[in-house]
Amino acid sequence: MTTQQQELGARGEQAAAEHLEAGGYRILDRNWRCRSGELDLVVRDPAGALAAVEVKTRSSQGFGTAFDAVNPAKFARLHRLLIAWCKAHSAYCPQLRVDVVEVYPAPGGSLACRHLPDVRS
Repeated sequence: MTTQQQELGARGEQAAAEHLEAGGYRILDRNWRCRSGELDLVVRDPAGALAAVEVKTRSSQGFGTAFDAVNPAKFARLHRLLIAWCKAHSAYCPQLRVDVVEVYPAPGGSLACRHLPDVRS
């Protein structure tokens, strides 16, 4: 990954976090890592559900949408990672889900976010 791609990814994660916070979500963790992988964001939604959020930042939709990158294996891994996060933080939540935030360049150099809550594999 190039530095330019890393910078776009970091900007995308920040834009996604701000977008979710504006919608009433609370950011609980960012870039949480364990042996099994990483969660971009862990959030609590306004109704109290806990979600692992996969942020997919793309420079264009030329190779499909960002959502297309979350295949069944990735979905299952994100769900397992969210359970691991709950155990590591002694957090109990009967409602767990996986969300995706797609981030794309918008006019004027800004970034546009599209939140897809409760995605399924």
